[in-house]
Amino acid sequence: MHNLGHTRSVRRSSHLIHTPDTFIRTQIPGCSKASVIVHVSPALGANFAQYSVEFEAGGVLGAAAGQRFLYVLEGTVTLEYGAETYTLVENEYAYIPQGAEHAFRAPQSALAVVIEQKYRSLVGIKPSKLVIGQEFSVNAQPLMGDSDLLVRSLLPDTMAFDFAVNTMSYAPGAGLSMVEVHVMEHGLLMLEGGGIYRLDDQWYPVTVGDFIWMAPYCPQWFGAIGKVPAKYLIYKDWNRHPLT
Repeated sequence: MHNLGHTRSVRRSSHLIHTPDTFIRTQIPGCSKASVIVHVSPALGANFAQYSVEFEAGGVLGAAAGQRFLYVLEGTVTLEYGAETYTLVENEYAYIPQGAEHAFRAPQSALAVVIEQKYRSLVGIKPSKLVIGQEFSVNAQPLMGDSDLLVRSLLPDTMAFDFAVNTMSYAPGAGLSMVEVHVMEHGLLMLEGGGIYRLDDQWYPVTVGDFIWMAPYCPQWFGAIGKVPAKYLIYKDWNRHPLT
């Protein structure tokens, strides 16, 4: 039955809710036997791009337009990086420096989320290097002392990196201790559970598979609702002077 124009997807000047019922698949250069769902890009006003990749068996994701972060959601993806090959499974990830030749391949169907951003270099700081990681091997830290809200920082917090990617896990009923307003923008993908997100002066129900973009200075708050934990993967630009 036709949905009569109903969706939870919302586009505002300061935020976007992108829900799976509105996803459109496309192709990008260097991609074969794989579909790409672009969640956000500079076309919306963001300073980065975030998209999901649905690999078929034998699917390939090739060259990046900037530095790249890939997190595996389902299945297995291999990274070819120079003479090395790395195998990534669910909840594992890779960071690729800008300009590094590489390719991701999926032997069977797989799903991954990708973040790309142009690198902002600093005088006297060596550029970031390849990172291969596993989410659950990263120590979880309570946010502002709240043991019901745990953060895992997936990239090193050094000036070599100009963005951060974290997972944030909420016990049922847990919520942020404050409404945040800051210069960083966010790309967020719900991985588990659900809850309520406040963006500007609006309140939105969100659940697994939803994507959220938050512009700089967008007031934001999240609380987990339900009987299971909630978790999301979140990007933010980081470690650079605001005038850049």
